[in-house]
Amino acid sequence: MQEFPPRLENKFYLTEGGTETELLYKWGFELPEFAMFPLLDDPKADQVLRDMYRRYFDVAEKFDTGMLIMSHDYRASPDWGAKLGYSPEGLADMQRRTIDFLEGMRCEYQGRVSDVYIAGCIGPKGDAYGTGGDISEDEAEEYHSVQLSTLAATAADMAIALTFNNIPEAIGLVRAAEKLGIPLGVCLTLTTEGVLKSGPSLQAAIETIDERTNGAAAWFGTNCSHPLEFAPALANSGPWLDRIRCIRPNAVKMEQVALCRLGHLEDGDPVELGKQMGDVAERFPKADILGGCCGTDERHLSEIAKNVNSLRKYAAE
Repeated sequence: MQEFPPRLENKFYLTEGGTETELLYKWGFELPEFAMFPLLDDPKADQVLRDMYRRYFDVAEKFDTGMLIMSHDYRASPDWGAKLGYSPEGLADMQRRTIDFLEGMRCEYQGRVSDVYIAGCIGPKGDAYGTGGDISEDEAEEYHSVQLSTLAATAADMAIALTFNNIPEAIGLVRAAEKLGIPLGVCLTLTTEGVLKSGPSLQAAIETIDERTNGAAAWFGTNCSHPLEFAPALANSGPWLDRIRCIRPNAVKMEQVALCRLGHLEDGDPVELGKQMGDVAERFPKADILGGCCGTDERHLSEIAKNVNSLRKYAAE
């Protein structure tokens, strides 16, 4: 599958920040099973969400970036939906509503922010911070086809997998997306030692997934890891590095489960994170989809955009 979204000249794509941690710890909303989409039925939460995404769009407008913005359907897959009490039909309806939400935001900023693409968000079948569970490639393909099939009938431009750490599950997901004709980016999560929780290195994971799927994924990335955690994983050279387009760091270096269970927002130093991500962008110029994960908000995105824009302006001169 070809790269998607299209690369922009002297311009990068901004993603959203750590939406779940902000909702939990800044605004006090409960996220059962870490699911955001049920909040669409809460008028107060819906307004908070809209204002949050407006702040993201405002950053993109200020720094003239594109946007690859993801919906809140991370848990909108069969097992998680059942745990949350949704029927298959009800879950599909909520998934469609998450995409409609972002389509409305894109229309609101039409003429102000260009090159905006919407992605459905695919989470793992099991525990994102475990080993991914015992799941085969075929089981993963069947499981994730449900959510992807619903997504294919919406205004979403692509799908993005977040916090995947199991190679067979990623392979099955890539195959499901290819069969449905949906561009798919795969973001893998690393431990503080710079490897997947299931054991392989980032290089081994990307090379294996590409080999088993004939390079069908649109691109790879990493999320829910701090630059000091994922930087060692990017030390080795080779063609696999060219497959990495997306980097979404946490605000601080901390084991992911501990970060999510702190009970308060750990937002680190936005200025420092912006400089670190500028360094990452300089080392890996093909990584053009940048944003944030746990603990980050529009402040971190602003610092990232400022530093990356400054770097690319310098490079173009």
